[in-house]
Amino acid sequence: MVLQGGGALGAYQAGTYEELHKAQIQPDWIAGISIGAINAAIIAGNPPEDRVARLRTFWQRVSSGLTLPPIFPGEQARTAFNEASAALAATFGLPGFFKPRVPPAVTYPPGAPEALSFYDTSPLRDTLLELVDFDRINTGGVRLSVGAVNLRTGNFVYFDSKDQPITPEHIMASGALPPGFPPVSINGELYWDGGLVSNTPLQYLLDVGERQDTLVFQIDVFSARGPLPRDLTEVAEREKDIRYSSRTRFNTDAFERAQTMRRSIHQLLSKLPDDVKSDPSFRKLEELSCNAAVTIVHLIHRRKNYESQSKDYEFSRETVQEHWQSGRDDVVRTLQHKAWRDRQRPADGVAVFDLTREALD
Repeated sequence: MVLQGGGALGAYQAGTYEELHKAQIQPDWIAGISIGAINAAIIAGNPPEDRVARLRTFWQRVSSGLTLPPIFPGEQARTAFNEASAALAATFGLPGFFKPRVPPAVTYPPGAPEALSFYDTSPLRDTLLELVDFDRINTGGVRLSVGAVNLRTGNFVYFDSKDQPITPEHIMASGALPPGFPPVSINGELYWDGGLVSNTPLQYLLDVGERQDTLVFQIDVFSARGPLPRDLTEVAEREKDIRYSSRTRFNTDAFERAQTMRRSIHQLLSKLPDDVKSDPSFRKLEELSCNAAVTIVHLIHRRKNYESQSKDYEFSRETVQEHWQSGRDDVVRTLQHKAWRDRQRPADGVAVFDLTREALD
């Protein structure tokens, strides 16, 4: 599973996991960024029978600031409701996630840790310790990889349970989006949200994974496709969608071309005579070759007409439940689609499925 960052939109990922769980599709590796890292940690850090309940606990907690539904019907009224909800979160924080820094950052001297963010994310650490069994993550089972950015060097890094113990700080670092959230210190280095560089961890999974047949569920909460903006508010939303979709299609297409080439190299090498196989050039080409088949399933949150640029920090219970249900619906629609039911091992090495878009066209 590959989980983008996107704040409140991450409830969509929780819904997709619930339906995949019902279909008895369980991940053996999850890569996440920001809210995707939080969802990933909850999944990897619990036994399968507890994962959905723990996800629900998290999302009910962070959406408990506004549990009442909209009073008035219609898209305009819903837009106003969403904006009020987002303003509430920005002003007072979210239970179990973050709280306003008191006194505010501007009252601290330059260089003080408290001077680097508007909010205090210590509530998130407590929530992670409650809902995630880090011993389970670090003793095998589901592999967990989360991305962050080194504040000093600007380099993008992945913290991977295959290579090192994962702690709450690694998850918090992946979601430390400035200037709202403070950088997180790990081994003397400060880290910010991985979405600053790449919000979609697909490339990491494909680059460092074993060269074997693989099924990837890529669960995106920002769609690269969208309507043309009509005013400055819609410009802000469209810009956010494009920036945080992280060239999803480009990366998938690039991998498809590269994997097709690797399979071609593999097939060509198998036809060469034995006396050539000791040549150093042959061995170098053999390292590049790969005969694995990769199937990528796109599950992408599609915006509602009443959503705006604040959709990633709009945490009302009504909206969180909508996102969750949308994730469930998209998985059901995908798994019931004829193209999915009739799929074969991809002859060219890569098959990409995006089977929910037509339902919204």
